[in-house]
Amino acid sequence: MSQELSHDFVQLNSQISSLIVRLSPAPEIVYWGKAILDLTSESEILAIIDRAVSQARLDVDVPVTLCPEIGRGSFGSSGLEGHHQGNNWAPVFQYTSHTLNGERLTIECKDELAKLSITIDLQLDSQSGVLSKSISLRNHNKADYQLEKLALTIPIPYRAKEVMSFSGRWSREFQSQRHNIEHGAFTQENRRGRTSHEYFPGCIVGNKAFTHQTGEVWAFHLGWSGNHHWRVEAKSDGRRFVQTGELLMSGEVSLKHGESYTSPTLYSSYSCSGLNGLRAENHRFVRQNILQLDQDKPRPVHLNTWEGIYFEHDPDYICQMASEAAQMGVERFIIDDGWFKGRNNDKAALGDWVLDTAKYPKGLNPVIEHVNQLGMEFGIWVEPEMVNPDSDLFRAHPEWVLSTPRYPLTTGRNQLVLNLQIPECFEYLYHCLDDLLSQHNIAYVKWDMNRELLQPSHKRKAAVRGQTLAFYRLVDKLRGAHPKVEIESCSSGGGRMDYEVLKRTHRFWSSDCNDALERQTIQQNMSLFFPPEVLGTHIGPAHSHTTRRQHSINLRGVTALFGHMGVELDPVKESEQERKAFAKYIQLHKQHRELLHSGHSFVLDSCDKTRNAYGVYDDTQLLLAICQKAMPDYSLPEPVLLDMLDEDALYQLILLELPEHGEGIMKHYPNWIEQLRSNEEVRVHGSVLKQIGLSLPIQDPETCLLIYFVKCES
Repeated sequence: MSQELSHDFVQLNSQISSLIVRLSPAPEIVYWGKAILDLTSESEILAIIDRAVSQARLDVDVPVTLCPEIGRGSFGSSGLEGHHQGNNWAPVFQYTSHTLNGERLTIECKDELAKLSITIDLQLDSQSGVLSKSISLRNHNKADYQLEKLALTIPIPYRAKEVMSFSGRWSREFQSQRHNIEHGAFTQENRRGRTSHEYFPGCIVGNKAFTHQTGEVWAFHLGWSGNHHWRVEAKSDGRRFVQTGELLMSGEVSLKHGESYTSPTLYSSYSCSGLNGLRAENHRFVRQNILQLDQDKPRPVHLNTWEGIYFEHDPDYICQMASEAAQMGVERFIIDDGWFKGRNNDKAALGDWVLDTAKYPKGLNPVIEHVNQLGMEFGIWVEPEMVNPDSDLFRAHPEWVLSTPRYPLTTGRNQLVLNLQIPECFEYLYHCLDDLLSQHNIAYVKWDMNRELLQPSHKRKAAVRGQTLAFYRLVDKLRGAHPKVEIESCSSGGGRMDYEVLKRTHRFWSSDCNDALERQTIQQNMSLFFPPEVLGTHIGPAHSHTTRRQHSINLRGVTALFGHMGVELDPVKESEQERKAFAKYIQLHKQHRELLHSGHSFVLDSCDKTRNAYGVYDDTQLLLAICQKAMPDYSLPEPVLLDMLDEDALYQLILLELPEHGEGIMKHYPNWIEQLRSNEEVRVHGSVLKQIGLSLPIQDPETCLLIYFVKCES
């Protein structure tokens, strides 16, 4: 439980971590890390954390507060930047009061001279240990306050010297890099108007060479779908902090007397057991606090028509596709782009959300009824925020485009962005979507957003923030009218993935790239922040549409297993053998779906970097995949050590997937595989699997092994 140690200190506790905040003269975190016992007094804390004051510097101690101020002598990156017509540019906030409610601490601070106040909200989730932080700024001055920056700052210890950041591009999201921070700062900024493929709004900081299973690590994620910035800074005195927030454009936020601005929420987590500890905490937090899923309903297996038919829509053929999909075990059938008036390619018709009666002369309902009769839900693709210049909407309302007057309009993917901040535009889009959902039995909407914002102005002022908030309002209003409809956040794949959009949607389209080899990396890094049940993982065709590579169904099927599974192809055109293989992996996913979507995800450390060993477990079972991504570094595979198993228990081994191997690669399988292939039962003690490990067969590049461990009843 939380406790007030004195009028100056508050301690918050969770099962994972503890947080100690010093309130006066300005709030600062003096400890955040592994859970500790309740401290008993202010003197006990001061004896430990009281800092020395060195020569050749200011004559007073300067804290790294929860909103660092240059006016106080914090010469690193400030938490607040702005001014009253050039005045009050360096405010100094003093603690005035606080409230403590469970594990939630709200702190009020004020600068009486500048007539500004801030409210800092901290909440430590009691179960997951995730720390949430936001700040509100209010202007009490008669002059307008031009806000340029309000950032969220969290201190980290001296030993946190290695940063893991995430960059990417279309079809190659969530690529990780590592950077050592000894002096100065590492920073990333996003000005694309959406969460972005290029720079995910988050990072992980830890001691040097932290791994999936070892090391002390801190994770940070800004829940915001617009522009953002973040930095990890090492000050010249050795103290360190992570800072992030919304990246405001010039003139974007001006506060009149009495007005306020509230930052997005920063979500931070701590682990003393490497990245897997972060996975466990973040997944638990998202499942309990962010997601709005029907916990009693399994996540339906999808078939999306995009890579199967693109813009070629024939209702009779689509019904044939649906019949084949149902035979394979698909539970939700989604018609992608191309269903609305004039949409024969990607150059026209966005904005005209009326069914194309030339393609669907009998309407959409006969197709939906056919899908429903097969026992599947029906879903549909939309991209409401966009408009093509070649559309009836643009011809009628060119003034609805999000742009800066007198500057040229630049298309991206042949499209422009609609200004959702214009009430008439907002209502038009809402009514189009509301009519679509009201007139048809649609259970699922794939909501796409395929381009960045360029010159986004509203009333001649920068308006990325306003557009982002208007998008949230549109989704919220639609969900309020149709609460049973699930929504997927897609943005050319993973371009809009964050906790704030996830509060109002039900899954992400992880990437437009269905190449299973690329997906191994993309999905592994996404899993640091997002649980598998919200990550769209589809089996694509053998010939990848984005990389042109060929992959076996073994690699494609196992890779798609660990997420919200689906298929992205035309089942009618696939061979009988391939359709049977799809059905096999769909059934395998259903068999283990409850575990996959509720268990603890993990990745094992490997000496061989060409191998990816990962899985999910609970108290009674474990599902393990071994993906050999490239030629192995060694001629014998490293045994896998499963330290999450109960060492006192006995486990039965079940071989779910053994990839075919090329002639001459292996003379003899490990004995446990030979026994299973001979239909003998194999049982192994947890202590053996934890300490000695399981020997593995040699695998060809781009193949997967899948093993299931079941705890035997005593």
